Amino acid sequence: MRSYLFCCRKLAGCTVFITGASRGIGKAIALKAAKDGANIVIAAKTTHAHPKLPGTIFTAAEEIEAAGGKALPCAVDVRDEQQISNAVEKAVERFGGIDILVNNASAISLTNTLETPTKRVDLMMNVNTRGTYLTSKACIPYLKKSKIAHILNLSPPLNLNPMWFKQHCAYTIAKYGMSMCVLGMAEEFKGEIAVNALWPKTAIHTAAMDMLGGSGIESQCRKVDIIADAAYSIFKKPKSFTGNFIIDENILREEGIKNFDIYAIKPGHPLLPDFFLDEHPDTITKKVESRDVPELKEEKPQPPPKQRSGAVEETFRIVKDSLSDDVVKATQAVYQFELSGEDGGTWFLDLKSKGGNVGYGEPSNQADVVMSMSTDDFVKMFSGKLKPTMAFMSGKLKIKGNMALAIKLEKLMNQMNARL
Repeated sequence: MRSYLFCCRKLAGCTVFITGASRGIGKAIALKAAKDGANIVIAAKTTHAHPKLPGTIFTAAEEIEAAGGKALPCAVDVRDEQQISNAVEKAVERFGGIDILVNNASAISLTNTLETPTKRVDLMMNVNTRGTYLTSKACIPYLKKSKIAHILNLSPPLNLNPMWFKQHCAYTIAKYGMSMCVLGMAEEFKGEIAVNALWPKTAIHTAAMDMLGGSGIESQCRKVDIIADAAYSIFKKPKSFTGNFIIDENILREEGIKNFDIYAIKPGHPLLPDFFLDEHPDTITKKVESRDVPELKEEKPQPPPKQRSGAVEETFRIVKDSLSDDVVKATQAVYQFELSGEDGGTWFLDLKSKGGNVGYGEPSNQADVVMSMSTDDFVKMFSGKLKPTMAFMSGKLKIKGNMALAIKLEKLMNQMNARL
């Protein structure tokens, strides 16, 4: 028999099954529940240390036990239905049932239609949508027997604004599949199981975010703690609280939290809005830029100032002066820029050839990354007034080619900001 001690520790004795719990958001939710004395099933793939992503199901289990919970590490690839079933059976055998399911496992590729290989499309669809569906299906018979009975998917509100599809259509479809599971299952199991989605208002700092956003991205992020606290708030609610698409900050404000600087990696620094919310990065970008560049009034149309006519050429001159063999060795990529507006055209930055090179026109070697934007945004980006991640998310920057090499360029920009 499992005991439910809700006087002080609301999740004591509860069994929480979490996919992708070896690190990041999944592990943070696990540790929050563990402090109450919950049983945590760590259903994740990583059994051996990853060279770039720290944490395994076993190291997570040690942390959970140290926090006061009981841990059951299970090697689970959510693409494999049998592995899911085996983990669910082990959880029920060990803890007597399942009270809460957190569908956190996810795959991401921020690439457009022509740049997304079929293998990557399959990965996202099978992990995000299919994995969430199959894990929910396996847990539902046991959740129906629970007094708590929650399914929580880490997925966004179903926002059909085309801007969230045009840059990464496959990823959006796969992520929205998780949200559609909420929409359908909340109605299907109304009165029996609460089914909700949780999504962050801002970017959350994880090892995966470091890989996507590059060096320095953490200052624009919040800690994983905000998602863990929001999830905990949801778990406390009754089964009648279902079919909701919850934003972390909103539910915590309802809980009475007013100071959100406690969640910031760098308090006071502008935060990067997350995907799929119409308070999109364009708004934040304007706020960041307005600190450095006075906003021109639009009532009286004026021609572009002449002093900006050579801004792109001057930017590339400074970039060229900053190049070295060390920079070339660390980057190993050729970038092509398709710039619209005055002083625009095709430019290149060759960081493969000895010593590096820049110039007007197409590069002699095939470009690894092609970036399209306006000349104004290009200058702002290289001078640090516009973050590449924000530019991409808001549609100001379009990228074709190797996304990992595109991210490498941001590190180079950070080194040059002081000179531009």
